Amino acid sequence: MSGTRRDVEFDAEGTTLRGWFYRGEGASGRAPTVVMAHGFSAVKEMYLDSVAEVLAAAGLNALVFDNRNFGASDGVPRFEIDPWQQVRDYRHAITYAGTLDEVDATRIGIWGSSYSGGHVLVVGAIDRRVKAVVSQVPLVSGSANINELVRADFRGGYRDMFDADRVARYAGDPPAMVPVVDENPLAPSALPTPDSYAWFTETAKLRAPAWENQVTLRTVEMLGEYEPGSYISRISPTPLLLIVARGDHLTPAHLAIDAYERAREPKKLVLLPGGHFDAYTKDLDRAGPAARDWFVEHLGS
Repeated sequence: MSGTRRDVEFDAEGTTLRGWFYRGEGASGRAPTVVMAHGFSAVKEMYLDSVAEVLAAAGLNALVFDNRNFGASDGVPRFEIDPWQQVRDYRHAITYAGTLDEVDATRIGIWGSSYSGGHVLVVGAIDRRVKAVVSQVPLVSGSANINELVRADFRGGYRDMFDADRVARYAGDPPAMVPVVDENPLAPSALPTPDSYAWFTETAKLRAPAWENQVTLRTVEMLGEYEPGSYISRISPTPLLLIVARGDHLTPAHLAIDAYERAREPKKLVLLPGGHFDAYTKDLDRAGPAARDWFVEHLGS
């Protein structure tokens, strides 16, 4: 393992978030630092350590944390993803990083992937403490993504479920739940693609046995309302690296490339050969060094 890693926790408006802090290899004094969180329902053990080790080997610190309501972090309702709350938590993590003796608060970058790849587009646009952004296989439009993944004749049924859940919550019932993935892509699930089912189930077994295959139904409703790509033109002059997988049909490549065209300089596009989840495994040898080199170029090391 590159560098040294320790467990950390920090306060996010009354909720304790937990994760790892990697010290950059060979770093002395205050060093540039990359803040990182995972995508939709995933926990840090699902290969974020692999990415952080690539960064740490280049002398960069990395702060990796579990999103609220998931993994080692606190928060209720469990298994609910509010994208705007996750955006705010990135900003809390940046604040926390700046309090650490090993961190140069003037040289902070952010990395996100999939759902959090959308979050870093928002944070990079609105938080000028961020000096470099890497967005990997990002969600850029919740509505467009839902339209790509959910058959038109199924969408009305989801709307009925959302409305019924609101009535039930108002009456004091617990939130309705839905699987993150299902072996049958036509069954109700948040991520209805065969590669999503394969990656989550296999990775949980291999690396993250505590991961649970559920989110609140309201999570899916909030996903459809979230449009992080609308912020992309505002990231400039902060440097943006977009890493897109050619074979991505979960967060379709063409949506990300369209968003890239709306971004302003300085920016760079890197295309990976495989699918969405290959970015964490067989294409990590491309994705990891691309992110590392971007942060070294724009943050130093």
